[in-house]
Amino acid sequence: MDSLVNKLLNNPFIKIIQRKSKKYNMPIYLVGGFLRDLILGKDKQEFDLDFTLKRDSIKIARLISRDLRGGFVVLDKERGCARVVCNKNGKVFTLDFADFRDNTLEKDLRLRDFTINALAMDVNKISVKKKFSEIIIDPYSGLGDLKKGVIKMTSKMSFQDDPLRIVRAFSLAGILDFKIEAKTLNKIKKEKDKVPTVAYERIRDEFFKILELDNSIKHLKLMDKCRVLEKIIPHINVMRNVKQGGYHHLDVWNHTLETILQLEKIFQELDDNIDIKKYLEEEIVLKRSRKSLMKLGALLHDIGKPKAKMQKDGKTMFYGHERIGKEITEHISGLLKISTREKDALEKMIFWHLRPGYLAETKMPTERAIFRYFRDSGDEGVSILLLSLADQRATRGPLTDPVQRRRHEKLIKELIQRYFDKQKEKPFVRLIDGNDLIKKLRLKPSPDFSKILREVEEAQAEGSIKTKNQALELAKKITRKSK
Repeated sequence: MDSLVNKLLNNPFIKIIQRKSKKYNMPIYLVGGFLRDLILGKDKQEFDLDFTLKRDSIKIARLISRDLRGGFVVLDKERGCARVVCNKNGKVFTLDFADFRDNTLEKDLRLRDFTINALAMDVNKISVKKKFSEIIIDPYSGLGDLKKGVIKMTSKMSFQDDPLRIVRAFSLAGILDFKIEAKTLNKIKKEKDKVPTVAYERIRDEFFKILELDNSIKHLKLMDKCRVLEKIIPHINVMRNVKQGGYHHLDVWNHTLETILQLEKIFQELDDNIDIKKYLEEEIVLKRSRKSLMKLGALLHDIGKPKAKMQKDGKTMFYGHERIGKEITEHISGLLKISTREKDALEKMIFWHLRPGYLAETKMPTERAIFRYFRDSGDEGVSILLLSLADQRATRGPLTDPVQRRRHEKLIKELIQRYFDKQKEKPFVRLIDGNDLIKKLRLKPSPDFSKILREVEEAQAEGSIKTKNQALELAKKITRKSK
């Protein structure tokens, strides 16, 4: 039996769709990404199936949802689109059904984004008696483009019909390791101004697919060359052609791209470290990992530099660029509509990205300084350390000090290890809290409480106090000093 046909027949949903197709004498066509991935040999544990019918998609989808005991939702009543979601053996599967967008299947396929997604198959013709090549419908040479590894628009109207496809061309090229055809790339350059007209939730999801790639930088650079990247985050334009001082060999924008490249190299270096790998792969929200958020952090880490740039004693300075960058990042977070947790993590990366470098300036930072760093950076302690390392490796101007660079790298590795060691210990518990200040020291609640408790906490962390009585005595001294 044809191996691809065999895989289709072993799919748990195909026979159910076949039965409905025969019962209602209505051809149902399997289309798009599932067929593409099947041909490429990309077997997935969880997958989406897309079907198209001449009419009555919502009705058929509702009936199929009952057979599968799955969830049912109408996506677009006017265009006849519905979705069935079911859970099988602990895995989630999505089946989408849509009416033809034109009066024939061939015209419907022409309205799809790329030729490799304009493949179709009548589910009733999937049979042990048929070869895959006999039943695949390929009016726009998608099979040939799959063999060549090419992303090619199906029609000249592709990007006008849905400008999100401009961003999708890059994400699909990255996911499949394909090239974007020259004619399609030229069309992208002409139509790029339409990108901001798309709902930003859709842009964000497609953009994060690119950031999830192991070699995001390759595709980000191509997007930048086509001036698409600035249509997603227009703020980045301020970094172009901003020269830096003697510690840098690149302007701010090219340094930013180099930082992303170095960050991806660091991820590869640390791939066998189980703790770091788990940390990087943690999903901050569904399908968006910390690793992808860190790349966005690298993209934005110096975005405050142009506004902060100044000359002092013949030197180029960027004092406070991390604070300015954090403020700009707040706006970008809102534009991309990322979650509150992602927003907080991203702002920490931007605001604290210089801190590890400051720690490395001393031969041996104090326990108090290290404690303060991890307290302030929270869950993003390792993110900021890795970003700092990538930032440093991307800085190779004539004034860079090789001794300082080695010290920086050594400290980064030590602090990362300390972070994970601490995660395995019992949680830090304060010796005293605000209630103790009120009851034991008879202090009235005030804004000074946070300062007192923070100093006591730091002394406890460095080991200079170990008991509650010692903590109270220190609190008394701090109180007397502040009066």
